[in-house]
Amino acid sequence: MNAKREAKWMIYGANGFTGSMIARKAHMQGMSPILAGRSEEQIVPLATELGVSYRVFSLEEPERIAENLADIDLLLNCAGPFVDTAPSLIDSCMDNNLHYLDITGEIAIFEYAQARHSRARQCRKVICPGVGFDVIPTDCIAATLKNALPDAERLTLGFDTEGGLSVGTTKTSLLGAGQGSMVRQAGKLVCEPLAARERDIDFGTGIKHAVAIPWGDLATAWFSTGIGNIEVYMGAPPGRVRQLRQLNWLRPLLRLGWLQRFLLRRIEQSVENPTTEERSQAPCYVWGEVKNNNGTSKQAFLSTPNGYDLTVSGALAITQYLLDYEGGGGYFTPSRLMGASFVESLPGCSAITVISYQQGVLDS
Repeated sequence: MNAKREAKWMIYGANGFTGSMIARKAHMQGMSPILAGRSEEQIVPLATELGVSYRVFSLEEPERIAENLADIDLLLNCAGPFVDTAPSLIDSCMDNNLHYLDITGEIAIFEYAQARHSRARQCRKVICPGVGFDVIPTDCIAATLKNALPDAERLTLGFDTEGGLSVGTTKTSLLGAGQGSMVRQAGKLVCEPLAARERDIDFGTGIKHAVAIPWGDLATAWFSTGIGNIEVYMGAPPGRVRQLRQLNWLRPLLRLGWLQRFLLRRIEQSVENPTTEERSQAPCYVWGEVKNNNGTSKQAFLSTPNGYDLTVSGALAITQYLLDYEGGGGYFTPSRLMGASFVESLPGCSAITVISYQQGVLDS
């Protein structure tokens, strides 16, 4: 009887800040990913350091992608902005019959992935974007709250952290700023100006001011819960909210290609990735609330490590799960694939706490 072939998996964008963190952690856990990316100068040193194999290819030619994925069982895409990388990699994964994961928070990519659900079911492979801080903790909170209040009509999610952004996240935020903000109303995504909504939220550490943002849960929480009215907030002081609102005047300019390229180069020159020490001192606090039409409300609270560290542990946990996976294929959100309590199993995460209100009065 032939022994089962060991599953092979690849990290595309392994040379980036988060991709390299995931590669190093995977190596520490005894895993052997194939490292890949567009730059041989950046991929080779990391592969040599970890003693793993590597491949160098860009995404302009579908035949080249297919050639490099032909013997792979799972691809973890860490190369953003994902609007530039995910569509071609998702399609190639389906063509070549392998699982697809990424660490995006981009709404357009979640919708692109979900639209390929039937195709993924046919080839019995999983498409699960958003296996990092975007969107594991908020998606698990959304699913938990839906279970706690099945007739919920409104879902509000939020998070607060003092941590800094990586170069890649800053680039993605810049590109997204030109598109404005967004909410989901009656099942439809609705575009709004930046900082169109603000409110105060107790994330579990006291009242903080917060601003609505176009977070990935506007797509994933809809797929996970079916709740048609969704808003997502991020903790931000009033001064920061005013700055975001002022950016609305510049949004048309931020969509110009030459200006984007200029600003992206400036980000590369001026932004520094958060250090291990900085990340250790910047945990995240995640909150959610659901309401039904009878005045019942439930809130949920969760604390996690810094978002980048959670991304590493979350992406690797789902990778390990899928390397031995024998279930059905399709598009999944993290909570639909791993369960609503999955985030609680990740290092440094608290249990999700749920409290209930009835017409504004805390239930005993």
